[in-house]
Amino acid sequence: MIVLGQIGIGAWGRNLLRNFAALSDCAVKTACDKSRAVLEAVKAEYKSEIGCVEDPADIFADDEIEGVVIATLPNTHAQLAIKAMESGKHVFVEKPLAMSAKEGLEIKKAAEKYKKICMVGHILLYHPALVALKKYIGEGSLGHIYYIYSTRVNLGKVRNEENALWSLTSHDISAIMHLIGAFPQHVATSGSSYLRKDIADVVFVDLGFKNDVIAHIHASWLDPHKIRQLTVVGSKKMAVFDDMSAEKLRIYDKGVDQTAGQGSYETFLTLRSGDIFAPKIDTAEPLRIECQEFVDCIEQGRIPLADVDNGIEVLRVLEAAQESLDGGGAKVHVR
Repeated sequence: MIVLGQIGIGAWGRNLLRNFAALSDCAVKTACDKSRAVLEAVKAEYKSEIGCVEDPADIFADDEIEGVVIATLPNTHAQLAIKAMESGKHVFVEKPLAMSAKEGLEIKKAAEKYKKICMVGHILLYHPALVALKKYIGEGSLGHIYYIYSTRVNLGKVRNEENALWSLTSHDISAIMHLIGAFPQHVATSGSSYLRKDIADVVFVDLGFKNDVIAHIHASWLDPHKIRQLTVVGSKKMAVFDDMSAEKLRIYDKGVDQTAGQGSYETFLTLRSGDIFAPKIDTAEPLRIECQEFVDCIEQGRIPLADVDNGIEVLRVLEAAQESLDGGGAKVHVR
C-alpha cells in the first residue's frame, strides 16, 4: 500500500484527491491546503480517512508518506517538488511542471540526486483515445503525417496568475509531440488580452517540426463553445480526437490519391472519401489511469511516460511560445 500526501485541494486538486483515494493499492494519508474551508470540505467528505493540515511541512516531515501530489499554483510547483524530494518522497506535479525550463531542470537535478520519481500531469498521454491514435499513427494507418491542429476553448476558468498559453496549451503541446514523436524546431504565437492587461485570454500557437510537419493550437477561456478536439491529417487517412463526444476517436478514410498520367509528366489528383471508423475505446477515466500510473511507478521503480524530461520539453516550447507572443508573433527557435 503506497501512502500519499496531497498539497493543493482546489478545483482540479479535488479530482486528483478523488481518484487517488479510490485506488486500491494506495492510501491518501494527508491533505494540505491553505484554505480552512477547503479542508473542512475534505473532512466532511472523507471523514477520518484523510488527515488535514495547512502547512506542507507537515507532509514533508511524515516518514510514512512515500509520494506527494502537488496541485497548487504553477509558480509554487518547483519549490514544493524539490522540498518533497529532499524529504525522501516521490512527486506528482500537475501541469505545467514549473514556470520556466530553468526551474524544471532544478526539479530534475533533485530527482536525480535523491533518486525519486517525478511525474507531470500531462493527462492526454494516458487518455485511451490518444493511446489508440498513437498506435494508428505508429503502425502507418494514417500514412505520412502532414499536419495536426487542436482546439481547447471554453468560457472560463479565467486565471490571474498565468495566461491562456501557460494554463491551457501544455496538454496539446505534450500530446502533439507524443503523436509525432519529435520535438518542434520553431514556434510562432499570436494572441491578445481582453479581460486584463498583459494576461492573454486567447492564443494561436504554430509549431514547426522537421519533414515539413506543422501543428496549430487554438486555446482560449473566452469562447462561447467548450471544445476539446485534435485533428491529425495524414497522406492515407485522417483522424479526429473529440473529448466532448461519445465517440472519442474517429478515423476518416479520406485523402487525395496521386496517379501519373500516361505518356506525360502530368500527375492526376483524385479526391477519396471512404468510410468513417469509430474504434471501441476504453471508457476508463483518463485521470484514474494517470493516477494509477504514478502509484505503479513508485511500486515498480520505473519511469513514467510523462516524466520530468517530458515536462521540461513542454516548458521549453512554452518559453519559446511566450517569447514569440511578447515579440508580436515572430518565429522563435525552440531551444
